[in-house]
Order: sequence, then structure tokens, then C-alpha cells
Amino acid sequence: MKKVLVLGSGLSTSSLINYLLDNSKENDWKIKVGDVSLAVAQEKVKNHPYGEAFQFDIFNEYQKEKEISASNVVISMLPARFHPLVAECCVKHKVHMLTASYVSDEMKALNKKAKEVGISLLNELGVDPGIDHMSAMRVIDKIKEKGGKLTVFKSSTGGLIAPEYDNNPWNYKFTWNPRNVVVAGQGVSQYLLNGNYKYLPYHKLFTRTETTTVEGYGDFEIYPNRDSLKYREIYNLKDIETIFRGTMRRPGYCSAWNVFVQLGLTDDTYQIENSENITYREFVNMFLDYDSKLSVEEKLAAYCNISLKGDEMKRIKWLGLFENNKIGLPNATPAQILQKILEEKWVLGDHDKDMIVMQHTFEYKIKTERKKIISTLVCLGIDKEQTSMAITVGTPLAIAAKLVLTGKIKLKGVHTPVIKELYEPILNELEEYGVKFTEEEVNL
Repeated sequence: MKKVLVLGSGLSTSSLINYLLDNSKENDWKIKVGDVSLAVAQEKVKNHPYGEAFQFDIFNEYQKEKEISASNVVISMLPARFHPLVAECCVKHKVHMLTASYVSDEMKALNKKAKEVGISLLNELGVDPGIDHMSAMRVIDKIKEKGGKLTVFKSSTGGLIAPEYDNNPWNYKFTWNPRNVVVAGQGVSQYLLNGNYKYLPYHKLFTRTETTTVEGYGDFEIYPNRDSLKYREIYNLKDIETIFRGTMRRPGYCSAWNVFVQLGLTDDTYQIENSENITYREFVNMFLDYDSKLSVEEKLAAYCNISLKGDEMKRIKWLGLFENNKIGLPNATPAQILQKILEEKWVLGDHDKDMIVMQHTFEYKIKTERKKIISTLVCLGIDKEQTSMAITVGTPLAIAAKLVLTGKIKLKGVHTPVIKELYEPILNELEEYGVKFTEEEVNL
């Protein structure tokens, strides 16, 4: 019997664990799920005869060594900062490891050792990063194989609420880690546009958006991700004229979110004294000029150059940021305070379904022709547990684990799914789970 060790059983692990358990009897696998919360792990395993839940502490060296050394494959769903700790132990005990996270410098440094001991350290096997790589590389490779030369590559992804459950003025609810949403985009965004380098500082990020339409699902706006330039090397597109990666939201979201950025409410670098006893209205007022003649709303509108009766103000009022309710969160940063009220208002309801939208645009030359391909994925959640986020993060990871366990993937060292040996079988099986791209090609 082969043993699969899943470390961490948070929101994105439902589909991963379900897939492994569903395939456990046929393949003679034992699935062990460890989490800092035993109850959360037990909830995911559901007393399955081939599953086992246990409490796991990443800082318990004895437990970490014992569990990893007894496994054939480890899937780390822990916070990304802990992956290197798991990976080092996997290398020591010659155990394959998979993650959905970006490859860190610490992970890259283990490449040589992993190859020497004959194990795979597979990363970026979720949705973004993950399915974005796989689906993009499948089209890029096809274009190159028929002699085409890519001139434009744009790729954007959004984790959103499904249209029929979209019932708030932000057209958004949390479907993944709220903190990541609050601090998203901080730093400088960089990309190429028609051969010109573009650098966009954080305080301007949400003012420079693109728009797109997805058939059957309406309009979206896109703000740039931090570093699109590095994908020239990752996707082997070194001579490309335009390369851009972005995040998708519904129209109007970015202009309203920009108010928070301009005020400084997304700052996570300092704590506000006595934060538990101040109100949300006082919190907002802290960042505005003092003027007793103007209300907080009037000062905010003037400072951010928005209308008192405009959509941005309506969205902010709906959140309750002008209310006199106490925050109740001690020693909090501005970002933590903003996150608290957003978690109360952007909560996914018991019967809500979420949605993943991904769209790639490719433009290429072949002989005397210029062509354009638009590749689009829309994946809807099944319920609050089997969300589209869980499906698209966990299922490709689980498929990859099966391919490793059955010997169909024999890669050694640190890899991401930008090679056909990884992306082809994973994408093919994902289609059975409704994760399927539609492609439209036109002449330019």
C-alpha cells in the first residue's frame, strides 16, 4: 500500500482530498491528512476507510520526520513559507513532494539534491499558478510547432462569485485567502506593451485597467499583476513584443478599491494604537485632513476626487466604513482592520457558488498571416465546500500526485507544469471535471 500525506486541509483542499480518497481503493493508497486543527482534518476525511486525519504541527520535528519518512508522496497545502521545511525533509527521506505554490528560491536551491536522490519536487500545480501555465503552454507549443511566431501574450484570472449569487455592489465575495486579496498588487507591476517596458507603481495600479468580455458571463476589468516580465523566460517567449498578466474583477471594483489604496487602508506595515476601541468611521477619518466643517464622507470624496453620490461612495458606504461600530480588533494594522470588515460583508453564503474565470490572448505571425487566439475557461463551483477555487487548485494537484504514484511522471528535481510531460495528461483529465477551455481563432 502506498501512502499519500496531505499537510494542511484548508479551504482549497476539499477537491484534492476527495479525489485522492475516491481513487484510494482502486490504487491501494492510504491517505493521511494532517492539519493544525484535528477537527478540520477529520471534516475533510469524513471517516473514509482509506483515510486518516491527525493533528499536525510543522514545528514538531519528530512528527514531521516520522510522517514524511513513512510516505511515498507528500502534498503540502501549508502556508507557502513552510514548503521549504517540508521539501528539505522530503529530500532527506527520498519522498516526492507537490505544492500549488510559486517556486521559491529555497525550493530552487534543492533542485540538485532532489535529482541526486531521484525525487520530484513539483510546484505551481494549482490554478494560478498552475492551470494558467498548463493551458498557456499548450497553445504556445502548438503555435510554435506549426511555425508561428508569437507577438502578443496576455493572461488574466479571477476568482469571483457566480453571476446568479452576485448580490452586492462590489460584485465580489471572498473565495480564497482574504489577506491575499487585501494586500494584492503591492509593489511595482511591470510588463511589456508593443515592445515598450511599462512600470506601474502600486498607488496607480487600480487606475490603469483593461477590459474584456467573456461570452455568456459579461464584462470584466483587469488590473496588472506584479511581474509579467519573468514569464518571457518561463514560457520561452524572449522576443515577444507584448506580455501581460492580470487579475480579473467586475467593472467598477478597481476604482472603488483604489480609494482604499489612496487612503492607505491596505498598509500592513504598522499597528494602530487602541484600534480595538475606535470605530470604523474614526478609522477612516484618521487618514483624512482635519476640517470640522466637512463630514468624513465629504472629506473622503474631496481627497480621492470621487462623487458623494457616485458608485465608489455607494460601495464604501455599503461596507459600513462610515458607521460608528467599534472595530474590536487590538493592535491591528490598517490592512487587518479593512480585512475584518470585508470578511463580514464579502462572506460566501451557505448556498452561494463561486466562479473561476481565466482568459488567454495569443497573437502570432505565420508566413504572411497574422492570427489571434482567445482561450477561455469558466469553472463554476458545486457548493460551499466544492468551490471552483477548490476544484481548480486541488484537482490538478491530485491528478499530478496520481501520475507520480503510478510512475507515469518520472521527472526528477524541481519542476513547474510548463512542459508537455506534465501539462498534457493533467489538462486532459481536468476536462472530465468540467475544467475545459474554449478556443476561438480569428485572422487579424
